[in-house]
Amino acid sequence: MARAKKDKAEKTEIVAFKVDGDLAAFLDRLPNKSDFIRRAILAQFSLTCPLCTGSGVVPSGIHDHFDHVIEHHSARPCDKCKTPVTFPLSAESAVPADRPRFEQFLNGGPLYCVNCYPKVPPCDDCGWHVMMEKVAEHFKKVHSH
Repeated sequence: MARAKKDKAEKTEIVAFKVDGDLAAFLDRLPNKSDFIRRAILAQFSLTCPLCTGSGVVPSGIHDHFDHVIEHHSARPCDKCKTPVTFPLSAESAVPADRPRFEQFLNGGPLYCVNCYPKVPPCDDCGWHVMMEKVAEHFKKVHSH
């Protein structure tokens, strides 16, 4: 609850831009167009996939070449205890209890095993779990925009 209040307090600036009538009608039908626009803008800051270059589709040769690589390299050590952690390609394919942990990793954050994740404190600004010795690095990487 405290995080929601903080988010509201930070959103004090209004930005306006012109759109065509169809886009305006679409936005007006959304339950929360500000949130939709905010998320769409933030999505543009994400990295483009090096395989599909943002198209969402890869040629069959690229698919065939990298399919087994992805299948055999979907694990890495926990950032805290170094235990191997197998991760899914999407947070939705994980069990609900593990989704925040994998969403953090899939969005560029640290990967922790199921035992270490609850022991590492969350960032007050974004909620990612970050080891104390990595907080400065985290703020430079995630919060310096």
